[in-house]
Amino acid sequence: MENDKVKDLLEIMENHNLSEISLETPDGFKIAMKKAEAISENVIVKPVAQVVAKETPKEESKTEEKRGNIVKSPMVGTFYAKPSPTSNQYVDIGSTVSKGDTLCIIEAMKLMNEIESDYSGKITEILVKDGETVEYGTPLFVIE
Repeated sequence: MENDKVKDLLEIMENHNLSEISLETPDGFKIAMKKAEAISENVIVKPVAQVVAKETPKEESKTEEKRGNIVKSPMVGTFYAKPSPTSNQYVDIGSTVSKGDTLCIIEAMKLMNEIESDYSGKITEILVKDGETVEYGTPLFVIE
């Protein structure tokens, strides 16, 4: 693919305010580009055998077997344990929380969404690392 065509794709992304774009040509060439916060990330993928990852039921059952209430992500985004890089975490293991207390932030579409506790109790586990991408329904915390 020529540089001019790649530049055209980047211009399309900017002009239409797109965060990602992908293109596949009839000859099997694929290109996907995704914007990071302020940096464009270009990924070129050649056709290869597709690997499908399967979730094991054992992993899900481990989370379900844990005692206490599980706080799950209400959205897809990036998990942040603290309000800013220089601040302390909202909660740590062993922290006592009340219903309505802020537990973390999930950044979705450049919006910072404070996730509040639905339960009162003690944080026994933090199941996600700071900066990790989470899906809807991903278990975040265990509160007893």
